[in-house]
Amino acid sequence: MKTALLVIDMQNDYLWEKRKKMFAYQTKKLTGAVNRLIRQYDADGCDVIYIRHIIQNLPTNRLLFGYSIAGTEGAELYSGLEIVSEYCFDKLFGDALTNKKLLAMIHEQDYDMLHLCGLDEYGCVTATALGASKRGIPVRIVRSGTATVLPEKKAAKQRKKLEQAGIMYI
Repeated sequence: MKTALLVIDMQNDYLWEKRKKMFAYQTKKLTGAVNRLIRQYDADGCDVIYIRHIIQNLPTNRLLFGYSIAGTEGAELYSGLEIVSEYCFDKLFGDALTNKKLLAMIHEQDYDMLHLCGLDEYGCVTATALGASKRGIPVRIVRSGTATVLPEKKAAKQRKKLEQAGIMYI
């Protein structure tokens, strides 16, 4: 079985010390878990694909969002993240598979399964999982390599969507 690990949105703006308070992730714990997955999948011969959420560098976006702005240091992959491949794709939307080059690569490589980790478990990881499912691409979320800042009530709603779509955790 040919599997790829998608490492989603592990970027400076969400993990470094200068991040906004709303991104209250446990950086060391999450990065350690994701790095272990990266090493494991790489050692097993699986492709590791990095995904960056990029927001266009416009004055309104800098004011409204102030994070993941194209061309800024904050939008780069987190400095504590292990990089084992040159596969890195940018996305403008939650679902990473809206990037046509990434989707083409997934089809060209003929992956049997996508495993997802990174941020946010109930944001872009969920959006990508649901996008894969809608496109008929088998997908699983690696629980140990995800984190969320959503309150439990909102997280439960997203878990229900995943369950209804038949997406499982491993």
